[in-house]
Amino acid sequence: MINKKIAWITDSTAFLTHELLDHPDVYVVPLTITFGEESFEDGIDLTTDQLYSRIRAEKEVPKTSQPSAGRFAELFEKLKSEYDSAIAVHISSKLSGTLNSCLAGAELAGFPVEAVDSKCMSYAITTLIQKGFMLANNDMPSRKIAEILQKEADKSENYILLGSLEQFYKGGRMSGTQYLLGSILKIKPIIRINRDGAFELFDKVRSEKKAIKRMIELLGDSYSKHTIPQVQIMHGNVQEKANELAEEIKSVYPRLDIFIGEISSTIAAHAGEGTLAVIWHNEK
Repeated sequence: MINKKIAWITDSTAFLTHELLDHPDVYVVPLTITFGEESFEDGIDLTTDQLYSRIRAEKEVPKTSQPSAGRFAELFEKLKSEYDSAIAVHISSKLSGTLNSCLAGAELAGFPVEAVDSKCMSYAITTLIQKGFMLANNDMPSRKIAEILQKEADKSENYILLGSLEQFYKGGRMSGTQYLLGSILKIKPIIRINRDGAFELFDKVRSEKKAIKRMIELLGDSYSKHTIPQVQIMHGNVQEKANELAEEIKSVYPRLDIFIGEISSTIAAHAGEGTLAVIWHNEK
């Protein structure tokens, strides 16, 4: 029996580990970041350092947009000769139209694509793709793999401390009332992407220190009930704070594996420099 060759498609909100960057069957379609009349492809012609520098200098909050269906169709036309099908794992469909663009592009190209709504972003997407690799190694058909990954998406948890309430608000991700609460009363909101894949205000805390303590407590709640192979700390240009958070988690849960990485430019455009997020996957 000849194994069916599967291409893996994702977008630039995913965290690209060395494994993903070097994998010959992984293809990343970038989202677009726009400053006024200038547009940049995330991770290709705009780095996070350049993004932060420009926001600091110009005080302008950039806009982001999904890849076009045509961009996906172009990729799928190229993949036709080498692959039997593709599995696409994308940013939550409640946060971006990227997944719909992917499916429209697949239809245009006449290429079979199984789509998985991660209901999240960043390392949560990475985890799903890594799980998909293992399932594919067992010669499982792409449709079955996608069905399993879609169920796995519900096992992800995430809690976020925003670097910039103003950017989050101006990007349309927060109501005016929530913005005023945070900016005037100096409340530190803990945001999460819920089970439906939408942003929600999870908790309101008086300081960053208390917010971090609360996030560690939430991790502990899951740790007591589930198997958690690894916790990911994602940050927006605050490596030192990420390291400190890792040390705090390690002091409470010394056997827990911790990974530290940076959020992508598309995420940073909304969440802001200084963002800290904790992500994990509840295995059982």
